[in-house]
Amino acid sequence: MEASRQARFESLSSIEFPEVLPVSQRIKEIHEAILKHQVVILCGETGSGKTTQLPKICLKLGRGIKGLIGHTQPRRIAARSVASRIALELKVPLGDAVGFKIRFADKVSPQTLIKVMTDGVLLAETQTDPDLKQYDTIIIDEAHERSLNIDFLLGYLKQLTFRRRDLKIIITSATIDVESFSKHFNDAPIIEVSGRTYPVEIRYRPLEVKDEDDQEEKIEEAILDVVKDFSKVGGDTLIFLPGEREIRDVSDFLKAKLPPHYEVLPLFARLSHDEQQKIFRGSNGRRIILSTNVAETSLTVPGIKYVIDPGIARVNRYSTRNKVEQLQIEKISQASAKQRSGRCGRVSDGICVRLYSEEDFNARPLFLDPEIYRSSLASVILKMASLHLGDVSQFPFIQPPSRRFIQDGYLLLQELGAVNDHYELTTIGRDLAKLPMDPRLGRMLLQAKKENALSELLIIVSALSIQDPRERPLDKKAESEAAQVRFFDEKSDFISYLKLWTFFDEAIQKKTSQNQLRKLCHAHFLSYLRMREWRDLYEQIRDLLSEMHFKINEMPANYMQIHRSILSGLLGNIGTKALEDDSYLGARNIHFHLSPGSNIKRRKSKWVMAADLVDTTKLYARTAAEIDVTWIESLSHHLVEHHHTDPYWDTKLARVNAHERISLYGLTIVPKRNVHFGPINPEIAREIFIRQGLVQGGYVSKGLFWKHNQDLISEVELLEHKARRLDVLVNEEDLFQFYDTKIPQGIINGDGFEDWRREIEVKEPKALFLTKALLMKRDANEITEVQYPETLDLDGVMIPLKYRFEPGHMDDGVTAMISEIDFHQLDLNRLQWLVPGMIREKLNCIFKSLPKNIRTQLLPLADSVTEFLTQYKTYHHLFQSISDFILKKTKEPYMIDQDDIESLPRHCFMNIEVINQKNEIIIQGRDLNLLKNSVKPQVHVKKNEKTNTIERFNLKRWDFDALPNTIDLNAHQKDYKGFVGLSDDDESVSIRVFVSEEEMKQSHRQGVLRLLSYELKPQLKQLEKELNQLKEAQLYLRDMIEPDELRSDVIEMVLDSALSHEEVMPRHASDFLSLVKNMKHVLPQTMKAMLDTIHLSASYYHQLKELLNKLTPIQKRSESIFINRMHFLIHNEFILTTPSHVFSHLPRYLKALMIRIEKYASRVDKDALLQKDIDRIHQLLDARLKPYTSKKMTPPKALKDFQWQIEELHVSLFAQDLKTAYPVSLKRLEKALDDIPYYA
Repeated sequence: MEASRQARFESLSSIEFPEVLPVSQRIKEIHEAILKHQVVILCGETGSGKTTQLPKICLKLGRGIKGLIGHTQPRRIAARSVASRIALELKVPLGDAVGFKIRFADKVSPQTLIKVMTDGVLLAETQTDPDLKQYDTIIIDEAHERSLNIDFLLGYLKQLTFRRRDLKIIITSATIDVESFSKHFNDAPIIEVSGRTYPVEIRYRPLEVKDEDDQEEKIEEAILDVVKDFSKVGGDTLIFLPGEREIRDVSDFLKAKLPPHYEVLPLFARLSHDEQQKIFRGSNGRRIILSTNVAETSLTVPGIKYVIDPGIARVNRYSTRNKVEQLQIEKISQASAKQRSGRCGRVSDGICVRLYSEEDFNARPLFLDPEIYRSSLASVILKMASLHLGDVSQFPFIQPPSRRFIQDGYLLLQELGAVNDHYELTTIGRDLAKLPMDPRLGRMLLQAKKENALSELLIIVSALSIQDPRERPLDKKAESEAAQVRFFDEKSDFISYLKLWTFFDEAIQKKTSQNQLRKLCHAHFLSYLRMREWRDLYEQIRDLLSEMHFKINEMPANYMQIHRSILSGLLGNIGTKALEDDSYLGARNIHFHLSPGSNIKRRKSKWVMAADLVDTTKLYARTAAEIDVTWIESLSHHLVEHHHTDPYWDTKLARVNAHERISLYGLTIVPKRNVHFGPINPEIAREIFIRQGLVQGGYVSKGLFWKHNQDLISEVELLEHKARRLDVLVNEEDLFQFYDTKIPQGIINGDGFEDWRREIEVKEPKALFLTKALLMKRDANEITEVQYPETLDLDGVMIPLKYRFEPGHMDDGVTAMISEIDFHQLDLNRLQWLVPGMIREKLNCIFKSLPKNIRTQLLPLADSVTEFLTQYKTYHHLFQSISDFILKKTKEPYMIDQDDIESLPRHCFMNIEVINQKNEIIIQGRDLNLLKNSVKPQVHVKKNEKTNTIERFNLKRWDFDALPNTIDLNAHQKDYKGFVGLSDDDESVSIRVFVSEEEMKQSHRQGVLRLLSYELKPQLKQLEKELNQLKEAQLYLRDMIEPDELRSDVIEMVLDSALSHEEVMPRHASDFLSLVKNMKHVLPQTMKAMLDTIHLSASYYHQLKELLNKLTPIQKRSESIFINRMHFLIHNEFILTTPSHVFSHLPRYLKALMIRIEKYASRVDKDALLQKDIDRIHQLLDARLKPYTSKKMTPPKALKDFQWQIEELHVSLFAQDLKTAYPVSLKRLEKALDDIPYYA
């Protein structure tokens, strides 16, 4: 290699230095400095020639033979143009003695002496050539820009000076803080070279901007005015603008306003090479160059006479708080302003117009912050770590970055898994350091290897490494979007890259010519050059991965594999949809919006990730994709925070679990899940195990101690439940202390406990046994079996009882567990007395609820309760006994009603659980009436040897054997007596078994009635002819009942009325036949009696209505009483609902009402006095009916029939001459009502 370079050096013609360049005048001085010093600082203004002449000076000194002369440039565009210029001056082809290497091109050969490259390329080479042995000279050009790469190189080279004494290092800079470079390299000599410039006039033309939104418009107008001013004199104009968009906007504006001989040209780094070359070609017209700050130092634009400087530029700043790059428009520094003005004095006197004031200029900072202060240091830290350069804070930077920025760089590397908590490289970090790219992108490739998605990620990562090849000209926005819609993907902007790649690759595979490819790209608004750069970079990365033995997948990866790979590098750029607007809540509580250009914006995805977050007018996420939140945890396990709440004992798993919430950078990625809490906090887990597992019974141990302790605790707890006092059993804290002193630390779950228990019980079998003395705070001698029995004797049947002291609970108090058969066959009134230990409290509560006039006569209530308990026993009905006791004590009749007991505490009523044959609770409650109406018991009939079952269905005649009175039943493994009878099923009759004799009798009568209707059908048909006698009655009753309904009701009831005279219903076929025969004789008589009663009742009803229509004003005082009583007797169903034994008395009751009305006027006061007796008995009856009517239940028959006794009382009081059916008075009725059982 050295021989090749020596030969090439000797073949060079003489090396010449243009005398017009200021640097040529200082060659001798530069020669001597290079020879004497290892490091030289060359300071020169723009145009001094230092960039092109320094490599030639080194070459003249014989450098470049033993090693290359390395010459770095901060930008690719500059590296290419500088190499071309030097090759031109040396009269050699580019790529021969002079070559260049940038990210996408390597024009270096074995004969190369001077290698121009970007500083990033030299930095990458330090990984494979740490001592840079391929170079004998290094020139760091434009060092004043202080990019991140330059600062790292300067620090690296300082260390290298100690290892490579033969290496010559030359640092070039504009006249910006050159002393810091000299100091950095141990006071290296500084050689200053003036620039080749003519005088430059600085003019200040500040804008008058009232509103920030008007600034761009004002800048455009000011530029136009200045350009017009310059039009009188020849020369080109260079205008600096912040970015590509501003350049396009101003370009369109000027083209529309200026004459056609003006040529407006853009200049920015993303511009294609051909477009850039237009700047260096001559032109017959006036040229206006619109440039970003790339023209400040990197490129010298020829022919510039005028510069227009708005004084702003886009500056990249990294926010350590939000972890985002901020491309904000900022005021440039004084140094940059001087660099810009220096661009216009190259060919003649120049003019620089600054669109701001001189005061503004003087107030600006002298220099722009070095990039190291504005950037994430992750890449630098990673490379330094891979090169074993030690602590970043100790690295010899010219100006060391703040610890805050260093920490931020480490945090990014931690996020990527590249360093551990001690900032040491991990396996991922070592692999990342081998990849010459942004660490985030490298991390994606490493994950893609695991996900088997390298094929796709190679495309995506190489795309993210270059400028987006898709172009969106503002003046052709709609056309470009339409042309590129084929690349869109509604879920992922990253997939769009894959679609674009496939589109271009298919064109290449078809062997499309380059010219055709260019046209294809143009038609789809794609940059052909960047598409080629994309493919070149893809191939470079692919080759690099091949060298690292990465296997490229052949099978296409799915969406999850691709995006999990991408997500691994973008964990800090995730976000979840905000509820209130279209924004996303991102990491560390930032809010961002999807970029307007994102294809997924309309999808409103719940979770997204973005390639970058850029803060312009808003914080925008660019190149975004929808992600599944479940992917995040496994990729960020080293970053997530685990929040544990609500630890609890898990009975099933026999361990302590807790609710875990997992968050990443403040975003909840797992809202709630159960996890084993023991390893997380053994101390608290042990306490919960003891408290909730052992003390509260959540853990069931196989050890003998557990059953012993539970039985003992239950025994003491039962005493508390019975006495309804929590003062017997020791509290949970005492039990906790017992186990806490026994169980060693580290026992946190059931398995661990059992292992320890088995071991200790070998020596101490009863180590964990509790004693009754330890469990009881005091003795409980008053809680006896007599006061609180375990069972209750009801007619010889022992009913189990259970106790619970828990106010508000449905089982609070004492509960009787009764089988459904016993429930229907036993007299349950005894349950009102509860148990001896609880009845006193119940009685005291009832007495307290009595009306004051009654209650005061029972004071002191405790003594009255004692007196009551000595006089009445549990076989008496409790409420009837209380009423009787009140009458004896106060001489006032008083019946206990619903209001007196509704306010009693729940535990003052027996809780009844009705149990079916499966030992399941089918219903429970404390209202016996309600339970009786709700429970329909199911029983099993014992099979007879002769018959499969006694039950039969669909019967329409008595063609079966005699019905037994009872039959053996079995339920709850107990034998019962069942009662056999008929059942009316409307269309037929069945034989059924009943558990209640009373229920059987009622059903059997209806069944007999139905069979009689079948047997006597001809006779009933004949009787229908007698209904013609009802014509007059139908006329009188037409306002109350339709004629057809009246006739059908009579036919329905005549048989029922005839049967009412039979006291015993037949159970044998012969008895039934006798009944049929008897009915044939009785039916005509019954029909005649019914028709007579109806006719007479209808006549009296008619007369009553006439009386009521002619009431005098005095009679009208009681009109409502008269009408209500009349409608009670005669209504639309009176034939069906009036009991048979009462029906014949209806005319008398109606006649009594007529007499009352006729006599009313002569005895108004007496009538009112007598009505009070009627009202009194009605009130007592209503009180007895209230428990049924309030719950819409059917009251017992005795209570319903009692109303007819009130009708007899009405006859007795208001029409004595009519006589009563039996002796009746108010006192007799009060006693009769009191004698009706409270539960029928």
